[in-house]
Amino acid sequence: MKGLDGLKKLLSANKCLIAIFFIMIIVSFYFSGIVAYSVSNYNGITIVIDAGHGGRDGGSVGVNGTIEKEINLKYALTLKEKLVDSGYRVELTRRTDDGLYSETALNKKMSDMRARFNIIQKTNPNLVISIHMNSFNSPTARGAITYYRNGDEASKRCADLVQASLNTYCEAPSAQGKVGDYYILNCSYYTSILIECGFISNPEEERLLNTDSYREKFIDAVYSGILLYFGNSNNYV
Repeated sequence: MKGLDGLKKLLSANKCLIAIFFIMIIVSFYFSGIVAYSVSNYNGITIVIDAGHGGRDGGSVGVNGTIEKEINLKYALTLKEKLVDSGYRVELTRRTDDGLYSETALNKKMSDMRARFNIIQKTNPNLVISIHMNSFNSPTARGAITYYRNGDEASKRCADLVQASLNTYCEAPSAQGKVGDYYILNCSYYTSILIECGFISNPEEERLLNTDSYREKFIDAVYSGILLYFGNSNNYV
């Protein structure tokens, strides 16, 4: 009888331990879920990132063979990751090398631009950022330039803040953003900027733009300017 009583007590104790174990697992999942949610929680701001060119439209070609459409996408994806990790909702106009045009369109450039416009309209963003690389007939031209739509004060303010951040963190010649007459800036009334990240016609800058370290540094600067625009400069790390 004593042996049976001892066995019952052991089983009872084991049941308690098992129950405590499962409670700990549940609590662990619960709190880990809260932490994950707080890190990736949507902050109410939506941004469209437009990687310029794509598909048949390769854009400019660098002096050492850099194809603009490819490097544009790398910078766009890096910026997207940075923003999503900070709680922004991000929509990309393109995620791959494919163009957005219809294969049956007579004017594929306009078809591509209209597709980008449709994505912007559907997304209803707080900000549109178009990513490009610059090119010029002089190999000495260099630096990042941020453009905005003429007469749009919100876009100008955003461009100026991003440009100021680029001037601080990267080599960029413009003291302020510049007015740019580009379709992606003019096609909607949403706050929009276009960043020419640098000149791939400059051999030294082309080399820099293709390094992971410079791309991360550059995107950190753009990110800092975005935080300043939305009034969250204290969140910059």
